[in-house]
Amino acid sequence: MAGPANREPDNLRLVHLLRAVTVEFSLRQADFAARNGMHPTDVRALICLLDAARADEPATAGLLGARLGLNSAGTTAVIDRLERLGHVARVRDDHDRRRILLHVEPGAIRLGREFFGPLIDGVLQVLDSFDPAERETVRRFLTAAHTVFTAERP
Repeated sequence: MAGPANREPDNLRLVHLLRAVTVEFSLRQADFAARNGMHPTDVRALICLLDAARADEPATAGLLGARLGLNSAGTTAVIDRLERLGHVARVRDDHDRRRILLHVEPGAIRLGREFFGPLIDGVLQVLDSFDPAERETVRRFLTAAHTVFTAERP
């Protein structure tokens, strides 16, 4: 006899699986935050700053606030907490001395690698078992899903 999960359309099962992965990742982020005296928003902020660095985007308070959906006061509070913990530094932009850029400190990167490294390694092992066409399909799906979730909010 088929259970309720077997009656779901394949696409909906994939959506539920994606949700399960994001919930689990969020729980891991919360655990990391708690172990390191941070708020879960602080962890999301670090991820945003690392993503900006990878994309070669200038990481400003404005960019961080927009990505996190925070107002100016909330953004400043996050940056202040991360700076007090030694995870982020405020640095004047070499090209525009009026602008302050945010840099993730090496110690924060090391802390993240120690905690999330085994998880990332596990996912990389899974991806290594996929052929290039399969990885491209996964990339297309995740990129499209990300686009849906980052579309302008109502």
